[in-house]
Amino acid sequence: MQPNDPVADPNCAPLRFPLWQDVLDGSPLPRATRDTYRREIKAFLDHCKAVRAPATVWGAKHYLTSSELRDANGARNALRWFVREARVAMSSVPISVPSTSARPAAAARPQEPLRARDDLGVVEWERALITAVRRKGLLWRTEQTYREWAARFARFIGPRSPRTADEREVGAFLSSLAVERRASQSTQKQALNAVVFLFQEAFGRQLPEIPFQRVAPGRKVPTVLTRNEIGGLFRQLDGRMKLMAELAYGAGLRLMELLRLRVHHVDLPRHQLQIDDGKGAKHRVTVLPAVLVPELELQIERLRRLHAADRAAELPGVWLPEGLAQKYSRAGESFEWQWLFPSRETAIDPASGVRRRHHVSDAAFQNAIRLAARMAGIAKRVTPHVLRHSFATHLLESGTDIRTVQDLLGHESVETTQIYTHVMVKPGLGVRSPLDGLRPTGPRDYGTTEQAAERRGVRI
Repeated sequence: MQPNDPVADPNCAPLRFPLWQDVLDGSPLPRATRDTYRREIKAFLDHCKAVRAPATVWGAKHYLTSSELRDANGARNALRWFVREARVAMSSVPISVPSTSARPAAAARPQEPLRARDDLGVVEWERALITAVRRKGLLWRTEQTYREWAARFARFIGPRSPRTADEREVGAFLSSLAVERRASQSTQKQALNAVVFLFQEAFGRQLPEIPFQRVAPGRKVPTVLTRNEIGGLFRQLDGRMKLMAELAYGAGLRLMELLRLRVHHVDLPRHQLQIDDGKGAKHRVTVLPAVLVPELELQIERLRRLHAADRAAELPGVWLPEGLAQKYSRAGESFEWQWLFPSRETAIDPASGVRRRHHVSDAAFQNAIRLAARMAGIAKRVTPHVLRHSFATHLLESGTDIRTVQDLLGHESVETTQIYTHVMVKPGLGVRSPLDGLRPTGPRDYGTTEQAAERRGVRI
């Protein structure tokens, strides 16, 4: 009998097994079998990513029955191995293996994440990395990023442990990102930071100079929307998502700066926004659009009612930075620390395991912006960060001093802000193309090829 409550059913719990390839490489299975398992498991995980659902037992069952598989028996055996080893790695109770009995895909929904105190790694080097990250007090997102890059490095030198690697193998790994995967400079730098942290902080080893091929430096011209495109984008949004998009554009906010706004960051009388812990842990003050003041006042009133309901339900306070939470343990329950754009439902905090109210999901806002751009007919790749690019460009086009724009954006160097001068409608001192002086602007009828030749006196 299938359970009616997917949350209570262990077969619907996500299978978190990031190092499955390491475990597979170290298994006593024949090489051909390992290759088959690797191919089929990757196909299943790609399917889960495509449908935006976690890897679960019920999801595997549905995948086996609804997909046209080239090797059905091989896929079934591969997923049976994946489920069994994932449960062993997660130290969970035994569960049934995938079979051909189908279950609706709707049951495969994201469930509660594994708590930080229970997610201590599978292999020895991963446990050392997690201990080092948490001893340093790094953010949860940073921990996930460092673990992913360390796992990629472990697969690169596998089946050996990363502890046995030297600077030449680290350099070969970083060079492969530049040569084979054509990674960007920022991606290679992120991988370098993660691997160096693994050796220095987790293994206690100071690597000598790492020889590797660096990605050629380069800076892409940012995507910028015109004012008409911005208006068309906003017309496709409504409610809270529209308010968030207008605030992101009107104040020049990064995605996480927008999502992490709290009530006390909004200074309505002075039309200012305070940004705490922006990129590079910097603080700044930026402009708050005057036209959004009435809507923000209504949003704050709605937050008061939600806050009162959460207090009546005795929910834990919102998340606070670690040092502040230790110094003022009840500060997260006060109104001024509430998220300006909270989520509608509570969720489990992956670091502490506490169910509390978080801010709006970054994926939800990104999807809303992407869909609105498509509905508005904007033939550009539109993301939330494009709103920040448009904010800076439009200010420069209107004559705002570049130093002022630099302060509002929080750039450390004015050279970073200068990139927006390359996408202004009137770059430089209002330079016009030489073609504009040869003929008036607007469409021109050149006629047919025969007519053009006749004008030139040529017979064709």
